[in-house]
Parts: sequence; C-alpha cells; structure tokens
Amino acid sequence: MPPGAPGGPGGAVAGDRRPVRAIEAAVFDMDGLLVDSEPLWHEVEIAVFGRHGVPLTVELCRQTKGMFVGDVARHWFARAPWEGATPEDVAAEVVEAMAGVLGEEAALKPGVLHALGFCRAKGVRMALASSSPRRLIDVVVGRHGLAGWFSVVHSAEHEVAGKPHPAVFLHTARLLGTHPSRCVVFEDAAAGVHGAKAAGMVCVAVPEGRGAAGEPPPGFAGADVVLGSLEELDDALWARLAALPPAS
Repeated sequence: MPPGAPGGPGGAVAGDRRPVRAIEAAVFDMDGLLVDSEPLWHEVEIAVFGRHGVPLTVELCRQTKGMFVGDVARHWFARAPWEGATPEDVAAEVVEAMAGVLGEEAALKPGVLHALGFCRAKGVRMALASSSPRRLIDVVVGRHGLAGWFSVVHSAEHEVAGKPHPAVFLHTARLLGTHPSRCVVFEDAAAGVHGAKAAGMVCVAVPEGRGAAGEPPPGFAGADVVLGSLEELDDALWARLAALPPAS
C-alpha cells in the first residue's frame, strides 16, 4: 500500500480520530537548497580566511554550514586568532566576495520550481528564511526571479543568533501570521534542521549527499522526512506531513 493511502503509512485510517496537522506555510532555506551555492561559499571562505592565516579546507567549511557568516567568522577567530581585522571585518569581506560570485554563478538546484509550484498549488503561504545576509538573498532572488513566489523574505542577520537557534524561523512565522506548528521547513543543513525543530515546526531535510549505506549524513536524525531532492515532493509526502502529531 503506497505511503499516504488510506490505512497506509502517513494515511488516514477509518475511525482514526487523531488530530491532523494543518499546514499553512512553507519556509525554504536558500543556500544549498534553492541554489547550488555551497561550493561557492567554500571557495570564498577558504580564500578570505586564508588571507588572514586560517587554513580552511572544504571539510572544515562544512562544520559551519548553515551558520550566519558573522558567527562563522567568530567561530574561526576563537580557534585560530588573527591580527588586525576584526571577525566582523572578515565577515564583511566574505559577504562582498559572495555577492559577486552569487550574481554570476549560483544555479538553481533540481526540483526548486517544482517544490515552489507544488506548495503554491496547496494554497500555503511561502517564505524564504536564510542565514545569509539580506544583501546576498536579494542577489539570488533577483538573479532567478524568485520574488513572486514568497510573501516573506527574512534574514537571520538581525536576529539574536543564527541557526541552529530557532529565532529566524520563529520571526518568519510571525511575519507570515502563522503558528510555528503549522509551518513546514525545507532545509539542507543540520543547523537548519535543529533550528526548525526547536521552533516547533515540521522539517523536511534535503541534505547534500548520503552515507555509504545510503543513510542521511550525521545531524539529520531530527528531521521528520529526509529527501534526496525537492523533486520528490508530492501528495503522498504532503499527507505524511499532515498526519504528524501536532506540536503540543
């Protein structure tokens, strides 16, 4: 019996009186989920931090995936202090470099337009909530003509903390006029998954890559569903999400 079918996994069972979650909003991350920007972030961070004596690698960059750029700079300054520039200065260097490469090279990930169209067809409000500064969000949204899809576009740059703190998600829910428990978040980073669940939201993870046995990478166990691509979003999955117990 297929998932989402009556009596099947995620489906309604005759006589089942369990409450069904009303999904009213879909919240999308940006980097690594909507656009293939992670390799660009790695290149820029390795170059910028390298100029300040911090020898980053791709694997080290992945340790701070999903974090706000200012938090990334403070993270590496605490572990390998440099002289001269402040962490805020270095973060500004990263943002300046990223604005250039995102405007020229960032491509949409597979399934993005499918997922946006699917959520619009479901009648839910949509938001973009990212750890990237608003300047970089605007570059990506403008490059790909995404503004018309979202009723809310929000950056974590002015929150009390970036992901995995839930602040960006909670603020986004308020801007949407929706209770957090009625939001589904699409995330590609473990920090984002943790933040979404801490906010009391449903979370669909779309991580980059899988383990040797096909399992999700470490840090994604808290997600309600793990997909290989946004192309996999369909009615059966939506029914599974709606059947999850509402947050208390």
